[in-house]
Amino acid sequence: MPTTLQSIVFPLTQDPDVLPLYADSETWSKIGGRHVRLSENAHIDNVLSRSSARVRSGKRVSFASYFNAFPAAYWQRWTVVTEVLLTLRTAGSGTIIVYRSNAGGVQQRVDSRTVTGSEESVFTLPLTSFSDGGWYWFDLIASTEDLVLEEGSWSTAAEPVTNGKLSLGMTTYNKPDYCVATLANIAENPALTEGIDRIFLVDQGTQKVRDEAGFDEVAARLGEKLRVIEQGNLGGSGGFSRSMAETLEREDTDFLLLLDDDVEFETESALRALQFGRFSREPVIVGGHMFDLLDKPVLHAWAEVVRPDPFMWGPSFEEQHRHDFRKRNLRQTKWMHARLDADYNGWWMCMIPKKVIADIGLSLPVFIKWDDAEYGLRAKAAGYRTVSLPGVALWHVSWLDKDDSQDWQAFFHTRNRIIAGLLHSDRPKSGKLLQNSGRQDIKKLLNMQYYATQLAVDGMRSVLRGPQGLHDDISKDMPAARARAKDFPETRVYRPGDPETPVAPAGRALPLLEEPTDYPKGISLGIFTARMLPRHWRRASSEAEQRVPELEYSKRDALWWRIPNHTSVIVGAADGSGKMWYRHDRAKFRRLLRESRELSKQIEKNWDRLSAEYRAALPQMVSPEEWRKTFEGR
Repeated sequence: MPTTLQSIVFPLTQDPDVLPLYADSETWSKIGGRHVRLSENAHIDNVLSRSSARVRSGKRVSFASYFNAFPAAYWQRWTVVTEVLLTLRTAGSGTIIVYRSNAGGVQQRVDSRTVTGSEESVFTLPLTSFSDGGWYWFDLIASTEDLVLEEGSWSTAAEPVTNGKLSLGMTTYNKPDYCVATLANIAENPALTEGIDRIFLVDQGTQKVRDEAGFDEVAARLGEKLRVIEQGNLGGSGGFSRSMAETLEREDTDFLLLLDDDVEFETESALRALQFGRFSREPVIVGGHMFDLLDKPVLHAWAEVVRPDPFMWGPSFEEQHRHDFRKRNLRQTKWMHARLDADYNGWWMCMIPKKVIADIGLSLPVFIKWDDAEYGLRAKAAGYRTVSLPGVALWHVSWLDKDDSQDWQAFFHTRNRIIAGLLHSDRPKSGKLLQNSGRQDIKKLLNMQYYATQLAVDGMRSVLRGPQGLHDDISKDMPAARARAKDFPETRVYRPGDPETPVAPAGRALPLLEEPTDYPKGISLGIFTARMLPRHWRRASSEAEQRVPELEYSKRDALWWRIPNHTSVIVGAADGSGKMWYRHDRAKFRRLLRESRELSKQIEKNWDRLSAEYRAALPQMVSPEEWRKTFEGR
């Protein structure tokens, strides 16, 4: 009996924006350098159920789509599967055409079949020529009557390496509504619940999930499969580490799927990740992609890496960032056909084999930021790779309306990046990590973002204190960072109707309707910095003295190379909730610039010693035994 690897699925939300992820219209053309859709044969009204869809008479629909094509290159490279079966059950008359692509995105016809009435068609497709990339997919062409795809799947006759079950680890802080919705979504998928051993819902918030409307009902449906664990707020690393520790105690669990709380979950993705893990030749971390919950066809990134010199995370190349499937679907995106390897996958959705957890330990005790990237690098050093698997994804709240590099998380951005570098960088004296981090501090200072710079300075001091206090401080670092805000008036948000809202006499800067072209880089960046630093150093002004801002900017238009020309500006908050007032303060500027540069020099000077200390402490820091003390309040 073949084992299903991927089911053909369709959305039930009646949301036309999400349909391009499941089915593609027939005809596209490249006009004036842009890909333009010439026909609209795939329509949300033709989705009949979770597993079925209709192709109207005389129309053609392609399933060269994110969720319904088969990522052959990834299955060939990482699993024991050598051929895949495409099984389609149809009703009506028409034609099925099976295609493949190569690593360059070239489409090649593989097979075709004419169907009439109710038929089951099976295509045997080898996984032998996809070493560098390529997909399989199929098109349906209706004849003189509608053609209905009643059910479809990609399966294999191969034997899995393991049949172990899946546990889920969800970490939440005051998102009980999202959590209940995710649990209900899981409970409605019998195939997924059958493959689940336990769901560990680690609730670290003050608004308890158990008190949310609908929780009792979904908890009754899931029964003993659901375990709610309430603990103090230890951040993402503490919540996910708790799931890891609990997973190590589960005999029937072979894989742990980490899930963020503020997501919408495509449950089929969890089944695909599980099957990929079961058939993998050796244990691999299977990551899921992230789509924008508020702009659903937009993908965050395809495969993320940590660049060695600056030691900074991000997509392996820029074209991956915020790819919009409404504008360019799978067939039109050549780079999507190459097999792309990742260094890590975000913990919004990431499946880790229990064997990997047992071998390399739990997360770093760093609360938030860089815990997922560090874990991927640690796994890679131990011989375990991360695969960001196409067709495995969820929708997550976007970062577009946030700016966590400017709020309390700035502490963790700086500290945890440097700690990860001390643990994994192979560049002498950090390579360009500290130089890059120092430039970020200068940028913040020139933009009068003194709170964020203060937290970066605090982060560097924490690094210099060594690894010994990371577990002790994990529950204290966030409150301490937030408490710092009282000394920095730019953190106040002036909301509509607030009588104290400052008003700029010159009004609001004209909005930028096109992307700016005056971005300083290379020599011009050096000249800009050499000109602005002395100007801010000499400005004899303080926050308390300034009564009126010079100009108001929207958040989007407050470009980091324009704001330094002002001494006082109003800037929109990232989430659109109000305005923030940035004012030059010479005393803060001078103090923070000195401290940032001095601490950076200290870390660079002591890099080898610090690196040795952190690497020596790592096994104990990430051990279940050490984490258990933290879970229990030390």
